[in-house]
Amino acid sequence: MSEKLKDLIKNLPDMPGVYLMKNKDEKVIYVGKAISLKNRVKQYFQSSRNMDAKVRAMVSHIDEFEYIVTDSEMEALILENNLIKEYKPQYNILLRDDKTYPYIKVTLKEYFPRVIKVRKVEKDGAKYFGPYTNAFTVNETLDAIREIFPIRTCKRDIKKSIERRERPCLNLYIKKCVGPCTGKVDEKAYMEMIDEIIDFLGGKNTELIEKMKQRMMDYSGKFEFEEAARIRDRIKNIESMFEKQKIVYVSDIDQDFIGMAREEDLSCIQVFFVRNGKVVGREHFFFEKTKDSSSEEIISSFIKQFYMNVNLVPKEIIVDTEFEDMEVMSAWLTEKKSQRVDIRVPVKGAKKKLLELVEKNALETIRQKSNIKIAKLERTVGVMKELQEFLNLEKLPKRIEAFDISNIQGVDSVGGQVVFIDGEKAKKEYRRYKVKSVEGPNDYASLEEILRRRLKHENHPDLILMDGGKGQVSVAKKVLKEEGLDIPVLGMYKDSRHRTLGITTDKVETELSKHSLIYKFIASVQEEVHRFAISYHRSLRQKALEKSELDEIKGIGKKRKMALISHFKSINKIKNATIEELTLVEGMDKKSANAVFSHFREDESLED
Repeated sequence: MSEKLKDLIKNLPDMPGVYLMKNKDEKVIYVGKAISLKNRVKQYFQSSRNMDAKVRAMVSHIDEFEYIVTDSEMEALILENNLIKEYKPQYNILLRDDKTYPYIKVTLKEYFPRVIKVRKVEKDGAKYFGPYTNAFTVNETLDAIREIFPIRTCKRDIKKSIERRERPCLNLYIKKCVGPCTGKVDEKAYMEMIDEIIDFLGGKNTELIEKMKQRMMDYSGKFEFEEAARIRDRIKNIESMFEKQKIVYVSDIDQDFIGMAREEDLSCIQVFFVRNGKVVGREHFFFEKTKDSSSEEIISSFIKQFYMNVNLVPKEIIVDTEFEDMEVMSAWLTEKKSQRVDIRVPVKGAKKKLLELVEKNALETIRQKSNIKIAKLERTVGVMKELQEFLNLEKLPKRIEAFDISNIQGVDSVGGQVVFIDGEKAKKEYRRYKVKSVEGPNDYASLEEILRRRLKHENHPDLILMDGGKGQVSVAKKVLKEEGLDIPVLGMYKDSRHRTLGITTDKVETELSKHSLIYKFIASVQEEVHRFAISYHRSLRQKALEKSELDEIKGIGKKRKMALISHFKSINKIKNATIEELTLVEGMDKKSANAVFSHFREDESLED
């Protein structure tokens, strides 16, 4: 231990607070909290025999530390969480999630309440339902409610609207709203609809679905089958939502059930959101590099970070593992909710059974992730290994670059360069080249130019792929030789139907099996580089066309030109537009419209 650290430890106070461990680059690598800063921080620099590998690794990188004194352990808990969020230290377990879940809000304090989707819960006297993990389902639910209940959706101050005799919106006339702004709606009857909606959102959904089915039958009876089908699909979505909301047990309080599964260096936290005895949604979170972290540390870190961001805290949080900060965390959440919040570990009964189901889902989720990871490795790094063996390369081709030329009879020649790293597209590394030194249709010379320009920069590839045959490979090998570089080069050649057939050197072609992983990879690279090059060429052609065509017309300046392009989207549509259609464009008068119309008709007569 350095003298600097010894001096810092001597001056530590016996008070609650937060400590920030830093490395020699003054980067924060760990944030922790303590009831006693003096006792807690000293422990890190005593015997390492009882420390786990992660803590030993962290301590070995500590060069100095800072601390912040707080008045209580709860204050330290909140400050610790805020600092973890700010610094994202490498040795803390980080919840990489910034989602805000949607809720359905009934604005009970408003005169003639609304039912809306929100992402923040406030203490405003409204009734909230959620959180829901699927925003689409929330939207479908709101659409279904508004289909059956003609409640208002506007943000108007209804009392002022009535006083000012404001004109009602379209929803009144299409019977989507009863129109409380007219002053002719009975408030009691309106609130009965709101009570029915609250019952529905609380789980009493049968009545609403029956009303929807009756409406579907009415449309069908009128031969309005599109409307009937739309309501049928909405019924399916609503029924699907409530099918997932299984009854757990009779309970009238909000609860979150949190279970964990671990597999090697990966941990998965699964959360079931239970509202009024029903599972209304679930979410999972992954933590990597947790092999040396305890289950208690993972659960504790998750709860601190997750509930710091969640708007609606449940009355009970059911977990599968006891952890050190349970009491102080419960007190913190109680203060946040302004109502008692308990964190419990059930031993038996219905809560224990549901928690086992949550853990089972966490294990299944982590296995799916592992299987996907293995499959992905086979498609990426696995293909690179196969490619290395197949081509007899000295090293694994981690970075592969592919090149293609695109032009029309030598006009606007461009080059495209795509990059694959460890078998995956690295789109930030893609590059486009305008061919500068070549006149006319000469793909080989164009290819030579863009390769020379590329090789002037560092981070050279382990393998170069050319969209083409032996000729393209020969050009690339010539450039590499002159630049003094030894990089393997292959061509990707196609059959008569322009489909990938195989790979080629400058001398020998090798047809690939269409069922092999190598073929699938090569075909995807060839398709990607061709797409990238041709899309660049098309964009240049379109810009050139738009510039040359419209800039020649007298009276059409930059603003009118942009307005025409924005309105019609293409030059062809401008060419075919009538004078009346042209005058509808912002900034166009009859004179300028005539100028455009006449310009393109003159061009046609010249062509004739």
